[in-house]
Amino acid sequence: MDTKTTEKTATSKTDEVAAGTSAEAAGTTRDAETAADAGTVEDTAAELLDEPGDEPDDDELDDEEAPSPEATGIGAAAAAVVSAALSAVALTGTWTGKVVAERETLIGQIKTSAGGTPAQQINEIYGDAWHSTALVNGVFALLAVIVGVLVLTLPRRPVRVRAVAVAGAVLGGLGLLLSVGTYFDLFLSLPTTGS
Repeated sequence: MDTKTTEKTATSKTDEVAAGTSAEAAGTTRDAETAADAGTVEDTAAELLDEPGDEPDDDELDDEEAPSPEATGIGAAAAAVVSAALSAVALTGTWTGKVVAERETLIGQIKTSAGGTPAQQINEIYGDAWHSTALVNGVFALLAVIVGVLVLTLPRRPVRVRAVAVAGAVLGGLGLLLSVGTYFDLFLSLPTTGS
């Protein structure tokens, strides 16, 4: 009976040791897998986030070319804004147009001061001034149309740039139409003296 009890105790202890060893082996395998996964995650994180040691030198940055205005679209955007501004100026009038009109008014007064018919005075003093203003505004409108169309012909421009260029070209065309109509007295004719 003692022998059987001793054998049972020895067998149970052997089974416990074997079970403990397999549990430790399983735990070691799990720890190794966890460590391998953690190493992989750390490597991946290090690749995604540039570590301080992986930063490029200043020499490498200097060797790279800066993006050109054509690549970034800054030139086209600026030209589109210029087109829109020129068209707004053509529709509202400019300081240059005002100065030219006043100059024509002064010249008309000088020409007719020695004597002139009322029709000549109207034509020289007012008509020439109106036509000069229309001419100056027409030049600004023509420039707006040209710049807007040039921007629209450039390839691969953002939608916002194209929208501003279209607005500049359309408003410039409207300003050109109004200037031509004013220059040739299509909308309003010069007043007459009735004689």
